[in-house]
Parts: sequence; structure tokens; C-alpha cells
Amino acid sequence: MKPRIDGTQFGSITIDGSVFEHDVILRLSGKVKKRKKKLSKRLYGTSHTISLDEAKHVYEDGAKRLIVGAGQHGNVAPVRRGRPTISSGRGAWSNWNRRATATRAWNSAKGAVIGLFHVTC
Repeated sequence: MKPRIDGTQFGSITIDGSVFEHDVILRLSGKVKKRKKKLSKRLYGTSHTISLDEAKHVYEDGAKRLIVGAGQHGNVAPVRRGRPTISSGRGAWSNWNRRATATRAWNSAKGAVIGLFHVTC
């Protein structure tokens, strides 16, 4: 069952009544996992760029869509311009939005969807 995002504020996200004060990945199974920012940070020195290694970690077989909450001010970006699919050509597509817009997209999404939410900038 897909969890519902109850709300966000700078530095946290509330999902099904639980507050998380770190970036999260919402899995196809409905589980909430901590984002492995080190996969991108070791390459770029920041977690504001999603590396190919992190994209591979986020992707799951069967996913049809990825919704990225790019932070309060939309500062998280993919490696290349044009916001490519996170699946690296495996059929999924992604939405990159400021977190408030991504939250609405997540809550209304149907089907096999994964979420990645950055909780700060």
C-alpha cells in the first residue's frame, strides 16, 4: 500500500503520521527508506545532484514513475540537463518538482510509483 504524505516543512516530511528528518525514498512496497546521499555526494561533493549510482539504487524493476521532491526551493537536480528518467532507459519516467508540488503528485499518483524526497533546500 502506497503511504500518504501528510505534510512537509523545511527539514522534515511527515508520512502516514511519522515524521522523518532526513531525505527519504518511498519504495514500491510502501516502505519508507533513508536516502543514501553518499552515492551522489562522493562524486559531486553535494547531495543536490543525483548521480547514476544513486539513480540505480532508487530504481526498482516494475516502476513506471518516479516522483522527486527536489527540496523546498527545487535545488536537487539530475546529473544531466533535461531531467532524464531515473531508470536510465528502463521504461520509467520522472517528475522533478519543488517538494510541495511533488507531494501533491505523490498523493494523487496511481500505479507503480517510487518517490525520492529531499527535505531541505
